[in-house]
Amino acid sequence: MLLLLLGIIVLHVTVLVLLFVSTIVSQWLVNGDHAADLWQNCTTGSVFHCLASSSNEWLQSVQAMMILSVIFSVL
Repeated sequence: MLLLLLGIIVLHVTVLVLLFVSTIVSQWLVNGDHAADLWQNCTTGSVFHCLASSSNEWLQSVQAMMILSVIFSVL
């Protein structure tokens, strides 16, 4: 029983760390001179230029759910 509880605690801490990293990390997708993440899309060429991510409804809902999941996991 103690081993099961320890496994659950380790799994929970691992998921919590992965949740924080996936929400905070600044580059999810890097392709040559283009980098994209949850919050902005950047291109590097002669000038480094960043734009906010698109205003698609699904992206806004993903952003909201990521923030809520971080808040609820801290609580």
